[in-house]
Amino acid sequence: MFYVKNVPNWERVLRVIMGLMSLGFAVMNRGGSSLAIGAGIVGAILAMSGLIGFCPMCAMVGRKLDKGH
Repeated sequence: MFYVKNVPNWERVLRVIMGLMSLGFAVMNRGGSSLAIGAGIVGAILAMSGLIGFCPMCAMVGRKLDKGH
């Protein structure tokens, strides 16, 4: 692996759920509004970071998983 997972499992589930909800909103409002486009982009990023378990922004601020608990 080229990365170390930095998102706990409970947050991964939450990110996938919220990402799918945002993507659903974007699909339902696909008329070209900027809000729907933004929600689709954010939803895709949330869902992917949840599936992969790695968040680049969390890595930039130095977040690491606590393996002891």
